[in-house]
Amino acid sequence: MRTEVLRRFSAGAPRGSWPAEEYAARLRAQGRAARVVMDLETDAFLVVAGDAEHSG
Repeated sequence: MRTEVLRRFSAGAPRGSWPAEEYAARLRAQGRAARVVMDLETDAFLVVAGDAEHSG
């Protein structure tokens, strides 16, 4: 299964990961699979759908 980035949130925001977590929760309430992961290279929280597990 492919990972799809649904939305990006800056990790430097005053509220940290909260906006990403809230967005993912809204998607889950609508029946969509969504979770938050941290992208260290871009310093961003990503809301992703699909297979976001790192297999390496």
